[in-house]
Amino acid sequence: MKFGDYPKVGSLDGVTGFRNYVSSLGLDMPCDDIVAHGPSSPLAAPVEIDGMKIGHRLAVHPMEGWDCERDGRPSENTKRRWRRFGLSGAKLVWGGEACAVRPDGRANPKQLIMTEQSMGDIAAMRESVIAAHKEATGGEDNVVIGLQLTHSGRFCKPNDNTKFESMIAYRHPLLDRKFGVPADRNPMTDDEIKRLIEDFVVAAKRAQATGFDFVDIKHCHGYLAHEFLSAVDRDGAYGGSLENRTRFLREVVEGIRAEAPGLKMGVRLSAFDSVPFKPDPARSAPGALGPGIPEEHAIPYRYAFGANKDNPLEYDLTETKAFFEILRGLGIRFVNVTAASPYYNPHIIRPALYPPSDGYHPPEDPFVGVMRQLEVVRELKKAFPDFCLMGSGYTYLQDFFPNVAQAVVSRGWVDLVGLGRMVLAYPELPLDILQGRAPNKKRYCRTFSDCTTAPRNGIVSGCYPLDPHYKKTPEFKQLAAVKKAVAS
Repeated sequence: MKFGDYPKVGSLDGVTGFRNYVSSLGLDMPCDDIVAHGPSSPLAAPVEIDGMKIGHRLAVHPMEGWDCERDGRPSENTKRRWRRFGLSGAKLVWGGEACAVRPDGRANPKQLIMTEQSMGDIAAMRESVIAAHKEATGGEDNVVIGLQLTHSGRFCKPNDNTKFESMIAYRHPLLDRKFGVPADRNPMTDDEIKRLIEDFVVAAKRAQATGFDFVDIKHCHGYLAHEFLSAVDRDGAYGGSLENRTRFLREVVEGIRAEAPGLKMGVRLSAFDSVPFKPDPARSAPGALGPGIPEEHAIPYRYAFGANKDNPLEYDLTETKAFFEILRGLGIRFVNVTAASPYYNPHIIRPALYPPSDGYHPPEDPFVGVMRQLEVVRELKKAFPDFCLMGSGYTYLQDFFPNVAQAVVSRGWVDLVGLGRMVLAYPELPLDILQGRAPNKKRYCRTFSDCTTAPRNGIVSGCYPLDPHYKKTPEFKQLAAVKKAVAS
């Protein structure tokens, strides 16, 4: 199939048509004919991990809006988004959104920050999730809410949406050039890393004081903790061997256990990475994006955690499984599995038919990307059956999401099915599925990528195509102008 020929998901003729199409791609993606509802539904079954009981299997991923106040407190847009997480009926809100542990670690100037000044507002926002959940479902039993703690590393933009102020774990032969890391920028020193570990611990103590059930020590998407996992060329205590590359995690966990006893922990992990991609210049019209192709790279390519160094376009979970063993030794068995990075290979992390403004058209049918993530979680769950795993990458399934979600849960491929972009477009979808209401197909996220294009251009994130709240804002016109400029 040539570039641009991928069918729209909504054009497939029901479950049979969906099955026939994914089979034609060579994918053995499970899909149930009928989605059950009520207590007997596989999706309605509770799951328990580390003393936390999660009421059912549909959950919400961390979703940032690039819309907090400049001092790191939530804005009205932020509060609205979290309230909608509660209205979804999801029993697990994994992290809410990425919360920086200190100001210089923000990925944008309006990222949430856990400070003494913001604690009260963040606590109130967490309470609003519970209140909205009770409003939607009539109760608040078995609701688990975490906070995702992060430092954005090479993707820090704490002061200006247009300017990276990178803090790096090591000099990367491709990413430094791709994202303009200055030649004189040195990696963080071991002493600087130790101070950052202290900041994570302080933020975790504050999260516990504001009522969160757990914290996520974010290890995904190219941000700093994830970058440590590929720091094979770094000297000193935090690079080289896998033991050293996981020292940051181990010392953060040790600090949290000492300073916030009883606080549960999870990890959102990019289980595999890949070589960075770029639009193919040979197939890009002037001013338009072509399909993605890998950046030129040397073999062996050693800078992609969870990838085959001799062919980094293939995943290799050897080190990923070793990382899981380290988590087990730390007493952490709660993992949200994702992949790669939205900055340099978005087609892997969130399969979509339409690219963001800084991306490229999909180099593969997006169903291939969905299946890749399903298979990775399946393999990890088989190897670590005592872990509670949450899966990612489901939004592209759209009309067939309920059928596939039920199928993978009932077959034991995954414990929890996470939704991200879909919840921005259609927050009530989990509740509609569980209560047996026919989903409103007009509200399905169709992966237009506006929620990414907007913040890439300094505009707040949100579902501009389907959420009337954003259609009424001045940013709607700004985004339309940006998209027109990209397409021209």
